[in-house]
Order: sequence, then structure tokens, then C-alpha cells
Amino acid sequence: MNTATHPTKTNRQTYLVCFLAALAGLLFGLDMGVIAGALPFIAHEFSLSSHHQEIVVSIMMFGAALGALCSGPMSSSLGRRKSLLLGAALFVIGSVGCALAHNMEILSVSRFILGLAVGVASFTAPLYLSEIAPERIRGSMISLYQLMITIGILAAFLSDTALSSGGHWRWMLGVITFPAIILFVGVLTLPESPRWLAMKDRHELAGKVLRLLRNSDKEAQQELDQIRESVMMKQRGWQLFRKNTHFRRSTYLGVLLQFMQQFTGMTVIMYYAPKIFEIAGFSTTKEQMWGTVIAGLTNVLATFIAIGLVDKWGRKPILKLGFSVMAVCMGILGYMFYSGITNPTEQYSAVIVLLIFIVGFAMSAGPLIWVLCSEIQPLAGRDFGVTCSTMANWIANMIIGATFLTLIDTIGSPNTFWLYGVLNVVCIVLTILFVPETKNISLEHIERNLMRGEPLRHIGRQLSTNSPIAATAK
Repeated sequence: MNTATHPTKTNRQTYLVCFLAALAGLLFGLDMGVIAGALPFIAHEFSLSSHHQEIVVSIMMFGAALGALCSGPMSSSLGRRKSLLLGAALFVIGSVGCALAHNMEILSVSRFILGLAVGVASFTAPLYLSEIAPERIRGSMISLYQLMITIGILAAFLSDTALSSGGHWRWMLGVITFPAIILFVGVLTLPESPRWLAMKDRHELAGKVLRLLRNSDKEAQQELDQIRESVMMKQRGWQLFRKNTHFRRSTYLGVLLQFMQQFTGMTVIMYYAPKIFEIAGFSTTKEQMWGTVIAGLTNVLATFIAIGLVDKWGRKPILKLGFSVMAVCMGILGYMFYSGITNPTEQYSAVIVLLIFIVGFAMSAGPLIWVLCSEIQPLAGRDFGVTCSTMANWIANMIIGATFLTLIDTIGSPNTFWLYGVLNVVCIVLTILFVPETKNISLEHIERNLMRGEPLRHIGRQLSTNSPIAATAK
């Protein structure tokens, strides 16, 4: 049966391209997760204090922030595909450097290079996916990127657990080289983003890519016509940010969304999972590492909830549910640590609560923040807006990674987890007030709503030009 008669079906080639692009998330996840298991052995070999351990963890996030900052201009000038290639090359260099490091300084520099790679990947991959996928599956395909991150984290935890008996932290960090090489080869087969090609006046090649990825020539031509209309305004992010109030609103919203994602507390679980299981009463390395693997597996499985529901339920309802689950779980964990965990029943109860928290994150803020940040920026400033939001993610990530152990040492475990519980409540309020619902809405329509002055929470609505909001907008 002709696929052209079924516009709800998606070209298999599109899924393949999206999957290859999402492999960047696998490397992202591997580098996030691997340090959790390697850190205790690194700290022992190099005699690192808590503060130095925080530096080793957070230096990657500093590199990621810088990589994200550079990714906007680079992605605009070189293209999405070449930017992904550079990110893959940096993954290889950083991984080899970590494996061969013989002191904290070389390890930190190598972690910084990995951070640059992660920053490039975390900017370019969601942007590429948002531009290559048709709108009916855009949310699911960007969520696929987050799924690959969680699979990478789980793979890192499994690798760490397998190598922990011998304390082989160099292998823990070095094995990332192999999937980095696979990513590099895979990206060589990807087409360039049709939107980027159109921005560079290469409309014929943009049409060729769309015909490859869409069900029919008619569907490809319709999308190309929409893209041509939207790219008449060239990329001028900084100038647009300075002069246009509406673009500043979407940029600030992207930054806010990334801070909301990081301040849920999920980041500390990924970076310091063995430490958290130690606080919960699991004293042996084997118990802590297997607990970390279970946490990583839960993260992977729960991400399928987001992939299955994001284009059915929508972004906003899932976010509110996820933040609510996380707030309750952080409150319960804080109370359990305050009361004291003294027996196996309480230990396993704490683990169950922790896993429910991970489900709350993986089905909501984990993937959906990336989805929203790639959707809300107007095309003329998309590179700039996504650069700002991605850089904000890593700045917030660095703050969390560099303060968790200090918070535990100064205000104690109960107050630290209660603090994250309060921050999740704040995120619920911010979601209600500012986050739009963008399900099944084209990027061009979202841009039109934003630029005519509608409230941020309404820019995903199908409002007519005669609506009161549109009529009063300047």
C-alpha cells in the first residue's frame, strides 16, 4: 500500500537518521554515569579530598557549558552534521586522555575535553532532531535522545560494576572510546538538516533530503515551502535578543527550563549514586554498585513512558506529574535520613522511594525539557536561544555537581534532600505559570504565536488571528 496515502505513518529512513543522531546521547550518558563508579577509586589513588572530588566531577560540566556556548555559532556556520562529527572526535580524545591520566591535573584536563564534547552534543543533537523529524513524532524523537542518555548511564554503571572488583578505573573511563568511534562513523552517513540547508540558500539539496525522509514528494514539498517562508529571516540571534522583547522571553524560558531540570536533584543521584546508597545504609562497594545499576535501569525503562506519552498527553501535564512525584520522594527521603535507617526494611524502603523519584524524572523533566527547549525558539534566533539554554543546563549541572558533597557535610543529608524537595515544588509553580503546551504544533506556528506577543504559556495554542490576545499584541 502506498505510504503517501497514510500521512500519519513515518518514513523508516527518518527513524534510522534520528537513531544515529541520538547516539550522541549515548556518549553523553556514558560520560555522566562513568564517574560515579570510578570516583571512589580515583579519590583513593590520587588522595583526593571531597572538594577535589567535586572538581573532578564538575570540571566536565564547565567544559560542557563552554562547548554549548561555542556550538551556536559553529552549528550555524558549519552545519549540524559537521558539529556532531567534531563532538564525536572530542569524545575520543577526552576518553583516551582520562584512561591514561597519571595525576589529577591531566585527568581534569581530559574531563574538560569530554565536557566540550558533551556540550557540543547536547546542543546539536536535539536541535538536529527537532529539524529532521516531522512534527507528529518530533517529541518522541527528541525523547529518543534522552533515552540514549539513560542507556549510556546504565551502560556506564554496568561497566563500572564489572570492573569495580579490581578497581580498574582507567578501563572504566577508557571504554568510552569505542562507542565514540562508532558515533563518528555513524554521523558520516547522516544528511544535513534541511532547515540549515535552506538557511544557506541550498533549497534544492534541502528538498532532496526531505524527499528522502518523508513519505511522498508532496509532503516533502509542503514542508520545504514552510521552511522557505520561515528562513526568510536569517539567523541573527544576538541582534534579535537585544532588540526583540519576545525573543528575550523565549530565551529566558529556555534558561529557566534547564535550571528546573537540574535542580530537581536527579543529577546528584547520577554522579554520586554510590555515596547516596552509602547514606542509605549499604556499606559494601558491591551493594553500592549494584544499587547504582538498578537506579540506571529504572532510568532507562521509565524514559519509555515519556517516549510513549509525550505526543499523546502533551508536555505540560507530564511535567507537572513528574515534578510532583519528585517533590514527594525527596521529602520522604529527607525524613527517612532524619529519622535514621537502622534495618534492612528501612534500607530497601529508601531504595524504593529513590527509584520512584527516578521514574518521576525520567518520564518528565529528563526528556521533555530538551523537547521544549528545541521547540520554543524562533528560527531567526534558534541557534542563539538553544545555545543559551544548553549552556544554562551545564552551568546548573556544574553548580549541583560542585556543591552536593559540601551540602551533605555542612547541612546534613536530611536538609539536603528536603531542599531539593522544595525546589521541585517551585518547579511545579513555574510550569503552571510559564511552560507552553507544544504537542502537535508546528515550529512555525509556535514562532508566530511568540512573536506576536502571546503569553509564554499560550504560544503552543492554535489561536486565530482574531483572538483577543492576538488583537492586543504589539
